[in-house]
Amino acid sequence: MKMKASPVLAALFAAAIGFLVGISFPVDITPKDSPTGKYLLALAEGYGERENVNATVHKFSDSFDVVLFHYDGRATEWDEEFEWSKKVTHVSARKQTKWWFAKRFLHPSVVAPYDYVFVWDEDLGVDNFTAEPYLDVVRRHGQEISQPGLDATKGPAPMYDITVRRNGSEMHKFVEVMAPVFSRDAWRCVWHMIQDPEEQIGVVDMQYVVHRAVPTLQGEGDKEKPGGRFEVRARQFEELEAFNSRFANADKEVANRSSSTLN
Repeated sequence: MKMKASPVLAALFAAAIGFLVGISFPVDITPKDSPTGKYLLALAEGYGERENVNATVHKFSDSFDVVLFHYDGRATEWDEEFEWSKKVTHVSARKQTKWWFAKRFLHPSVVAPYDYVFVWDEDLGVDNFTAEPYLDVVRRHGQEISQPGLDATKGPAPMYDITVRRNGSEMHKFVEVMAPVFSRDAWRCVWHMIQDPEEQIGVVDMQYVVHRAVPTLQGEGDKEKPGGRFEVRARQFEELEAFNSRFANADKEVANRSSSTLN
């Protein structure tokens, strides 16, 4: 399988050498005549998951550019084991997360040439997945953010039942963060919400105020049932428990409704 490297991504990563330590570039990553793919697959991975990453990459055609985010600092070993690794983009920074990489290297202006961006984990089983048919369904339903359904018969139990694959259905609506797929426009919105820099918030010590801690809405409501701080706190926990219960019930209701629709 021949994988083409993206000149757009390579240019950005080259400019960021002074920012990150450990960036690895194959010598043939920026041929001028190499076209940019229509889609982008970005994987945050460690060398220990190389076999699964290899299987994942082979599920994506030549229409995809690939970037590997190495959180363990082991970037050069991939070229020795996988031929396709010599033609994809490698970025290495130890002990960093997928979204840390995405925020710094997948700026909307950089990924603008791509119709869809796959920002995936390294540990996904892809035996029953193929990229192009997946995108056919996404386009047919006009989805801006999507993910593949989860096989509940294998692996750990999904955190939300609504993410489980439903037999006989093309799709249903819920997205987690393990295998999201973004359209170009959706990524432009989402990128700005990822890891907003803490340097842009703070406490101004030169000017200060005193919080007098006056109870909000004091004297309002039913005067025959006064409530102190502890009563208010207890009510907060009661309402939180009620919210969690309603959320769980709503999740089950959506799942049941979708199942009944199929029947």
